[in-house]
Amino acid sequence: MDETDVEQVTLALLDAATDKDSEVQEQVRKSMLTLGKQQPDRVLAMCQDYLLKHPKLVVSHRVVILQTIELIVGCRIEEISSPRIKSIISLASDEMTRSKEVVPDWQQAASNILVAVGNKYINDIMEEILCKFQPGLLPHFFVVQTLANLSDSNVYGMVPFLNAILGTMLPMLSMAKQDNMKWVFSSALCHFSNSILEYLANLDKAPDPTVRKDTFSSEIFAAFDILFSNWLQSRESKLRLTVAEAVGSMCHLMASDKLEEQIPKLLPAILSLYKKNNEHYVISKSLCLMLDASVSMGSRVLETQLDGLLLALHLQVCAPVEYSNPPTVKNHNEVLRCFSLLANSFPDRLVMFVLQKLENSNERNRMGSLVVLRHLINSTTSTMESKKLLILASIRQPMADQSNKVKKCVVQVISAMAHHGYLELEGGELLVRFIVQHCALPDTHARGHRPTDPEEVTNEALRSMCDNTLHLLTTTVGRLADVLWPKLLYYLTPSQYSNATTPLCRSLIVLGNKKKMNQESSFNIDFTQEVNLPSPQILMVRLLVNAAFPFSGRGHGAPSLSLLQILSINIHPKTEPLWEKDIPPLLSTLEESTTESLDKKPWEEKLLMLLSKTLAAVEDDKWVCQLAAEATRYLSTYNNALEEKSFLYRCLGVTLQQCFNKELVKKQLQEILFAAQHYDAVEREGVAMGVGLCANSHLEGTLAKLEEFGKSDAFKKSPSIFNILKERNDVEVEKVKSTLILCYGQVALNAPREKILTRIDQDILRCISKHFNTKVLGIKVETKDLTMKLSLIQSVGLIAKAISECVKKQGYVFSRKQELITVMLDFIKAEPADLLRTPVRHLVMTTFANLMPLDPALSENESFDLLKVCVNGVFSLPSESHTPEKTKEEETLDPKQRKALYKDTLAALQELLKSVLVKDPTPDGLQSVFKHIESWLSSGQDHERERAVTVTAHMLAFYLDKLTVKNMVSFHNLGALLGRLSPRCSDPHPAVRTAAMDCIHSLLYIQLRYEGFSLDYKDEGVDSLLVLKDRLDSPDPSVLYRTCSDLTKVMSKRLPQEQLTTLVFMLFEGLVDSQPNCCRASSVILNTLLKSRGGGLQELVPEMLEVLHVRLQNITEEQVRVAVGQTVLILASQHLQAVINALVNKPLPYDSWTGEMWMALGADPLVASQILGMVIEKLLIMAPYVDQRGSMMRGGTKKVATSQPLAMTCGLKELLLNGQSQEPAVGMFPQLFSCLTVRLGASVGVSAPKDNHTKQTASVHVAGVAADALRILLARAQLDEVMKRLDEDEAWVAIREPNSHITGVTLLARAMAKHAGPRLPSIVECLCPSLNNIYECQRITVTAFFSELLNHHVVTELMLIDVLMNNMMERISDPCCTVRMLAVRGLGNIAVGSPEKVNKYAKELLAAMSSGMEERDDPGKLITLEAMSGLSKVLVYLDKKNVQMLVVYIFMKIKPFLESENDEIRCASIHLMGNLSKFGSGEQVFKDQIHNVLVSLLLHLVDPNPQVVKACKFSMRVCAPVVGSEQITAMFQNHLHDEKSLHYGEFINDLTKYLIQDFPGMLNFYHISVIQFFKSTWAEVRAGAAMFIGFLLGNLQEEHFSHLNMGTITKGLVMLLQDPDPVVRVKAAEAMGRFH
Repeated sequence: MDETDVEQVTLALLDAATDKDSEVQEQVRKSMLTLGKQQPDRVLAMCQDYLLKHPKLVVSHRVVILQTIELIVGCRIEEISSPRIKSIISLASDEMTRSKEVVPDWQQAASNILVAVGNKYINDIMEEILCKFQPGLLPHFFVVQTLANLSDSNVYGMVPFLNAILGTMLPMLSMAKQDNMKWVFSSALCHFSNSILEYLANLDKAPDPTVRKDTFSSEIFAAFDILFSNWLQSRESKLRLTVAEAVGSMCHLMASDKLEEQIPKLLPAILSLYKKNNEHYVISKSLCLMLDASVSMGSRVLETQLDGLLLALHLQVCAPVEYSNPPTVKNHNEVLRCFSLLANSFPDRLVMFVLQKLENSNERNRMGSLVVLRHLINSTTSTMESKKLLILASIRQPMADQSNKVKKCVVQVISAMAHHGYLELEGGELLVRFIVQHCALPDTHARGHRPTDPEEVTNEALRSMCDNTLHLLTTTVGRLADVLWPKLLYYLTPSQYSNATTPLCRSLIVLGNKKKMNQESSFNIDFTQEVNLPSPQILMVRLLVNAAFPFSGRGHGAPSLSLLQILSINIHPKTEPLWEKDIPPLLSTLEESTTESLDKKPWEEKLLMLLSKTLAAVEDDKWVCQLAAEATRYLSTYNNALEEKSFLYRCLGVTLQQCFNKELVKKQLQEILFAAQHYDAVEREGVAMGVGLCANSHLEGTLAKLEEFGKSDAFKKSPSIFNILKERNDVEVEKVKSTLILCYGQVALNAPREKILTRIDQDILRCISKHFNTKVLGIKVETKDLTMKLSLIQSVGLIAKAISECVKKQGYVFSRKQELITVMLDFIKAEPADLLRTPVRHLVMTTFANLMPLDPALSENESFDLLKVCVNGVFSLPSESHTPEKTKEEETLDPKQRKALYKDTLAALQELLKSVLVKDPTPDGLQSVFKHIESWLSSGQDHERERAVTVTAHMLAFYLDKLTVKNMVSFHNLGALLGRLSPRCSDPHPAVRTAAMDCIHSLLYIQLRYEGFSLDYKDEGVDSLLVLKDRLDSPDPSVLYRTCSDLTKVMSKRLPQEQLTTLVFMLFEGLVDSQPNCCRASSVILNTLLKSRGGGLQELVPEMLEVLHVRLQNITEEQVRVAVGQTVLILASQHLQAVINALVNKPLPYDSWTGEMWMALGADPLVASQILGMVIEKLLIMAPYVDQRGSMMRGGTKKVATSQPLAMTCGLKELLLNGQSQEPAVGMFPQLFSCLTVRLGASVGVSAPKDNHTKQTASVHVAGVAADALRILLARAQLDEVMKRLDEDEAWVAIREPNSHITGVTLLARAMAKHAGPRLPSIVECLCPSLNNIYECQRITVTAFFSELLNHHVVTELMLIDVLMNNMMERISDPCCTVRMLAVRGLGNIAVGSPEKVNKYAKELLAAMSSGMEERDDPGKLITLEAMSGLSKVLVYLDKKNVQMLVVYIFMKIKPFLESENDEIRCASIHLMGNLSKFGSGEQVFKDQIHNVLVSLLLHLVDPNPQVVKACKFSMRVCAPVVGSEQITAMFQNHLHDEKSLHYGEFINDLTKYLIQDFPGMLNFYHISVIQFFKSTWAEVRAGAAMFIGFLLGNLQEEHFSHLNMGTITKGLVMLLQDPDPVVRVKAAEAMGRFH
């Protein structure tokens, strides 16, 4: 290659070095470096010349060139000639120092060259630099900088020069007046010192091992003196820091006596820098080096500086550490390293200092001190050993700090202390307590806010840290086991530690298990010796209460039970076998449960049972009595956790049951009643349950104690001078009375059955009544206090329950029943109707249900009033999700409480209704209950309907269950009940639907019982409703439709004739139900019923039709309208012509009523057939549209549809929508299909006509209607695969719009050919006449259809090929351009559909395709494109003899299209070229043609159009054998596959190698061809051309360069380097990199 070419390219690259695109810049640099690596001397010379010739080049450009020189020198220094090195040194030195001003980027780049050269040629560099480093003259900034960098990069080369350099430099220091010069000298001295230290540390590798530290000491000290005395005080912070860093590095090189002398001045000066600078890391690092040097030489004066040092370091360690800011982290570590250095020399002073600092209450101060303390405990273990007790004593103060940040540091210190044996010492237990206290921290209240302080420590974070610390102490510090066991037990019982229960239990479990397994004696706890531990009884109670609320307190249930099991032998020796058996199943239950899934009541019962069994197993009354006494005293611990306290009351009740000491029982009852917090509902209930449980064993004593309590001072209002406290005292007394009333109820429920009845009236109800009613002036006044009301209701309910249990064995008349019912009904009436905030309704109804079975029975009126009040009081409540407004008097319930209250209230109502039905299980009894519910069934509110139907379902199921038929009775209300309930099976609310089906199932079985069928009789039809019920879960209307229909069939079979009329007219009402779904259900049930039972209702038909006709106009529910339309068909079928005429003249578009009428007509196959024939005939003979003049503004003409054909098409569409029209539609399918296809062709782009009445254009999509009709026809013909394919291809959208109609028709024909072949002959026959139609649009549609049919072999199988081919030949000369294009496409398609017929039509096909490629009346080249595509397909199957003569002719015709800007034409021409290849194999002339276009094909492999790329791959694969190179053939066939991605660079690289090897004579032709593409339209192709040339040059041997015109190549690449597209510039630069 000519040197001038390389120079030109290098020059172009140098020019482009500052391209605006970063990727181009990067590639230019890479290419320059590549050239530089290959020819370092030449490229370096070019770079030098460029810089010399362009002295005014912008700095950024100079910098890039200098950086390139540096890179070339760095990697090719061995190959660069010595003269070149010297000239580069000279250039770099000149560039670096040319400007006296500092220009950092430029001079740094030049400096870097010198450093790079200095790695090998240090002497030459030093010779050059020292010329510019003359004694007595201040050097250039970058001269000093370069010396500093050289000392880093070449330590062994530079250190021998440093003595001389230092000698020259010292006088210069005093000359430096500018800060930047002072900075660079300081930086250099720092680098020099570090280099010397590195040299001295590695003397074994050094060239001169005789070098000693004292060689440099005097110069270093002299420099130190200037830096320290003068420069360190500079105002410029950057300079101060650099001086400080240098001074630190120089300390190790100074003579010991000099350093000792300087320490008193040096350390304070360095420490003072902390205040003057924001960046402290450099200062701390320097300080650490000084301290290290001082400590290493055993400095004596260092101690005198200790106070100031420690204060400054302490300030630093207290500074916040930002982990996102590395310098602060590094500074922190350096400061701690300083503390470690001082600790080894002055341990006493240091520890005392840190401990004194701990006394300072400032947060940051304490945190810093604690960090140092932890660091010292961990890093200087031996030094700290003698100071353990002192540290233990001192840590107490920060432990009392309120700051969480300080506490976090304390925890970290405690963790360190634990691992170094501090906790076993006296005072260690305080540290354990600290950890436990913070395991019990509550959650931080401010949820959701983001902390402004990044160091903020939340309670949760601190608690989690303490949890982990306690766990680590338990598991990893073995010697702590005896410190923690059993002392941790102390923390389980005080309430302030309750939140720490979980981690405490876990630690105790680990410790206990370990001791138990190792059979350590310390496992057995002597509670008398361990002063601070709770008693075994309290431990057991505490852990049991924890277990009752397993998911509270951070999930303390399971750990508490596990610990209880481990402690069994310590609680009481006899508990072990029982707990080993009973506790594991409880733990399993908890493992499988969550907060939501655990059923609270049974769980608590299990725990109470465990307690009861435990007390029985203990068999020690003294122990049990002690448990009762201690548990009573322990109650107050739970004053802030009332749910837990309530459970403890029940535990107490169970314990008192097992106490034989009656005096103790009375004493505990007294304490319970007098100490209770009566104002809280939860506690009142807990007290009552505990007292009730106690009464099971001590009835007499309990009742006596309750009566005594009732007479005590607790019930006397304390007097007040001005009666100020009257109201409060009233309230307090009411609450105490409430507790007492509840206690009586629980006593009744729990007392022994044989003893309670005699006590009800006299002892229990009398006392309740006395406390509930207050006498004022001798008149009883009822309380308004809600608490007392609720207590009374609950108590009466419990008493009723107790009586019910007893009367099973003995008779009893409850004389006060009606009196109590009246009182409680008033309670419900007093409740607000629109609000459910209290459990009054629920409790009253539960109590009523318990009272109902008791004698005496209620009268009819009493029963009516009771039901009315209760049903309306519950059903009228707002929905459960409704949130009431807050009032001043009462708080609103949370959603969970409200949900539970609603559930309980509805369940209570159901139980009440059942208790009423039990009294009168007859149809009349049922009706007396149902009449209260009936009106709610059709409520407009979902929640009201749901309640009504759900309650009805429960009631009917219960009625059926309890029904015994003694006489044959008529179930007279069956029709009315079914009419009301059956439409609800389609209610929008799923719960209503399923409940309604349950109702009907129950009703029909009740009817069967009344008809005399036995109890065990199972009716298959009625039971099928249960299967239907599953379908009601689906919201799909069609599923509900079928379900209602099936349901009606079952009802119809079981419904007596006399009930039918009632049911039908009830269903008419259902058509206008408040819920559209139920209207639909009514219509479905009605039609189904009329089909099966309508014969008996002849006289009602006129009335029914009239009602339906009126309803149809108002019904909005679509399916209801359809159902009603089916009924109307009877009328329409008798007057067909009149109905058709009336419908056709209806205004377009049809309203829903008209549409339904048309659709209804399809239900009768005979009627449908007549209509279809009529419509086909009319559409064939009537004009599809008329041309109308456009508006004055627009001008021109537009196509407007004629009214009657359009109306008929609309009607046909509606009719075909009826599924029953399938039979006539299939019978006339070919005619209908052809008719609608042609109609569709004539409708595309046609406007709708104006309405005769409104004169407005009808909003009808003319083509859309025909397309919809055709689509429905295909569905009727069950051509599902055709439909599926058309839907997938979105053909229906395409076929109705003018710009995509042909595509749509093609997709239709394709689907028909593939999936409906047998139907085609008759369709083709019907369509053929339309090819000669005067309407161009219809010819286009039919030609497109036929054209696509030829794509499929089915036409040959059906012997349609000749007909279709002849039609296509005729259309070749059609006046319409589009028809001609479609005809050419059709002819080409024969190659795909019937390849065996290609040679039969060879002559005609070639003639048609050739003329197509020459078509002049072809604006968009569409015919040309089709001709090329078609010829490509046909050539595959044509015999050689038919084509051979035309190959070159065709080749020449298509060659101009290869570079067409039309993607499709480009693609088709390349594809066609590939298909021609088989006809030219072996022909030299064809081989030449392939080589002519090879470059074009190769470059279009990166064409922006993926289809063109695909075509290139195909053509090159098939042409490969013709190329004449085995290697290239193999490459094309291996790499150019459609599915494989091609790495174009590698491919072209390999290909150029084979072209050079196999076709050296054609290199000139190839490179000229490629250069022509430098001006291609497509950037990708221009970039590809640059790559091609690049690889060609890169792979070319020297002898072949004569074939290439390098000047043209160079010129072309230089031009591309200025291309507007950065991708092209990148590739041009890359290609230039191969010029070597």
